[in-house]
Amino acid sequence: MNSGNNVKKAVVALGGNAITRKGENDDIHQQFANTRKSLEPIIQLIRSGYNIAIAHGNGPQVGNALLRVEMARDKAPFVPLGVLVADTEGSMGYMISQSLINRLKMEKIDKDVCTVITQVLVDKNDPSILDPTKYIGKFYTEEEAKAMAEKMGWKVKKDADRGWRRVVPSPKPRDIVESEIIRTLVNAGNIVIAAGGGGIPVYLDDDGMLDGVDAVVDKDYASAVLGNAIGAELLIIVTDIDKVFINFSDPDKRKPIDKASADEMEKLLHEGHFPYGSMGPKVNAAIKFIKGGGKKVVITSIENAYSAVDGSTGTMILR
Repeated sequence: MNSGNNVKKAVVALGGNAITRKGENDDIHQQFANTRKSLEPIIQLIRSGYNIAIAHGNGPQVGNALLRVEMARDKAPFVPLGVLVADTEGSMGYMISQSLINRLKMEKIDKDVCTVITQVLVDKNDPSILDPTKYIGKFYTEEEAKAMAEKMGWKVKKDADRGWRRVVPSPKPRDIVESEIIRTLVNAGNIVIAAGGGGIPVYLDDDGMLDGVDAVVDKDYASAVLGNAIGAELLIIVTDIDKVFINFSDPDKRKPIDKASADEMEKLLHEGHFPYGSMGPKVNAAIKFIKGGGKKVVITSIENAYSAVDGSTGTMILR
């Protein structure tokens, strides 16, 4: 077994919207089709000698799961959010794994694929637990939202001018509970799907035991922590734009970023170029990955995810 010290390792973080795309019929057949389309850069990375871990978002998928729970209330047992994250880790891991196994057979690449249901350690005193800000689930009128909050024990807030929604904590990930297992598997050349949907948030109680928390973890932050935990040199964050921009909201001043250091990106982040609701978490995750020992982060679209590795497109962030 390879110790992993001399192999190139990469984490590919697929957005949930790469699998459920706007304007498309969101049934399982379409999700499988989109999953198959997302595999091209992974195949190219494997051919380039990288050992791979794949993380993925689950926003649309866990939103659908929440909707089913809400519609079934009073008819079926309630399922908490943390368990729904675990559910989507399993279902989406199955979908990505099966699609990748089939593609590897077509490409005559001899690699094993597995999904690790991943718990992500968070701080039980994280500020977001006291003041949740992460919007999830469907939109309601103010009256409906407040009625649901009273009945279900939710916290609800107005989401701009679009309506009222449930808000949940989104604590920062601190560690990956299964990191040793994932690192061993990746070092041995297996492709591992892990930290799906940001992973299942858990904390340590006063006795040092793990317990779940009703929250969601940002997928890109979790991917950075995963990458550092397994000693990856490369993190690819797949999103819906080709490059990161400064002054994105002003077409006259908008400018793409081709290449920058982590320190330069951190300065731009503090200047307000990357809002929390859009590119901020991805840039923050990139900075964390580099400062945690990673060498390179690429932020780009699925179509450019491999070509961006050598700097021909996308945004590259370096140590």
